[in-house]
Amino acid sequence: MLLEFALLFAAGVVGGIMNSVAGGGSFITFPALMAVGVPPIIANATNTYASCAGYISGAIGFREEILKNKQELMFTISFSLIGGAIGAYLLLNTPESVFLEAIPWLLLFATVLFLTGSRMTHAIKSLTKGSKHAGILGIIALSLLLVGVSAYGGFFNAGLGVIVLSYLVVAGHQDINLMNGLKLLVSTCVSLIAIVIFVANGSIDWTKGSVVMAGTLVGGYLAARVSRQLNPIHVKAFVALSSTIITIYFFIDVYA
Repeated sequence: MLLEFALLFAAGVVGGIMNSVAGGGSFITFPALMAVGVPPIIANATNTYASCAGYISGAIGFREEILKNKQELMFTISFSLIGGAIGAYLLLNTPESVFLEAIPWLLLFATVLFLTGSRMTHAIKSLTKGSKHAGILGIIALSLLLVGVSAYGGFFNAGLGVIVLSYLVVAGHQDINLMNGLKLLVSTCVSLIAIVIFVANGSIDWTKGSVVMAGTLVGGYLAARVSRQLNPIHVKAFVALSSTIITIYFFIDVYA
């Protein structure tokens, strides 16, 4: 038991550092939960719980930027909650065998997003530059897109940040600080509503999840303290390598 807790805490520390510097912490924490015997769906729900504290603290840190965009707050919060609830419901109603087979593909999708996210966001920004979403059709399209993005996050947390940033580009945002704040706000709403649903279904391993959460908080703190010594390029390379290895491992484990 102590060895399991040590592994989970270490995974949380590494994941917290990765999230603070480059993102992608779920590539470490989710497999770690499965490695200590947590069933796939419960591991995914528990990972959402473990990640939530980082989202909340980050959103609080960007509260000034978020509050500058008060006219969109209710829109963003409402549809993020709806999408997160849909994703969590779909997860809990997916047979575990099906979810297990989907894990490699979800990890592959998240890995590709991480590797191409900045280029994809730049491409989307170029395509949408100068366009304005006006009228009921634009509002409906953005609403459905946000619900879809949030549903992905409620179903599988990894890669959510990249998808949300891409959505914000489509929505016409350009201020990177505001975008990061809204990204964390959406992630917080998605995680909180998903956790409520997971709790009602008894799908969270509180003990192991709390150990991971403690590790992520320590990792986030360490990253903040030594961020000047951490080269984001090296961290991103580590995330890319680790996520690729983990994805390949799950493909082999599930399909070999």
